[in-house]
This record gives sequence, structure tokens and C-alpha cells, in this order.
Amino acid sequence: MPENAMPAFPSVDWFKTAADALNKSDSFKRLGTCDCEMGVQVDNDFYEVDFEAFEVKDVKAIDAARAQTLDFTLVQPYDEWKAMIQDIKQNGRATHNYTLNSLDLNTEREFAIGKDYNRRDAFYRFNQTFQEYFDTAAQFETTFAK
Repeated sequence: MPENAMPAFPSVDWFKTAADALNKSDSFKRLGTCDCEMGVQVDNDFYEVDFEAFEVKDVKAIDAARAQTLDFTLVQPYDEWKAMIQDIKQNGRATHNYTLNSLDLNTEREFAIGKDYNRRDAFYRFNQTFQEYFDTAAQFETTFAK
């Protein structure tokens, strides 16, 4: 993707742009290593973001079956993801009800879904790393598919 292009959300390009921004930051130095296979579900679209040691190693589109094998998958409808990203862009980071912790605690449906609780615990253990991953959206322009 050209350097000045605006990635569309949701897309592999968007998640890779966020990964590149996190990899260039000092987050891993401050927060430590992160080993996790995280899924993101936006309506019927699924993405995998692989964190390995001190970097985001891979980002790819996946299917629902693959999402069930990951440590956990963050699940929200498109409009709620869009609102979160807009809040991040407006404020430089997620605020109030748009942090990953708030999204997890304040909704009746599960936000971080995983079959194995021990693996899903990575969401809580590495939460600040995942928050900083999404907060990188403040650093680039996003277009929205809808």
C-alpha cells in the first residue's frame, strides 16, 4: 500500500498499517513481550493478528473456523468498531467506553471470545499491548467501508 494511502476499515491493509505503527513504537520496550494469536471479527469478516515476542509478526484475513483456533477473537458489529476507531482518532487514544477493557466489561455479549479460558486469558494479560495496537489508529487516516 502506498505510504500516503488511507487504509479502509476493515481490511488486511488497515490491520497491517496498525501493526507497522506499533512495531515502530516503543510499546514493546515499555510493556514487554507479547505472544498471542488474536482474532478480530467485524460482522462476517475475520482477521488474525499474530504477536510474537517484540513485534506484530503477521496479519491476515481468515475464516470463522480459523478464528475458533486462536487464543481469542474480539467481536463487535461494524458500527461499534467504527465508533471506537473514530474515538481514537479524535482523542489520540481510546477513551471512556471505547477502551478494550470497557468494551469487554460494559457489554452483555462477550467481547473477547475463546474456547480455551487459559488461552483467552492472553486478552487480559497483554491487554495494554492490544490497546496500544488499536490506539495507533490515531496516527493514520482511516476510510470506512460503509
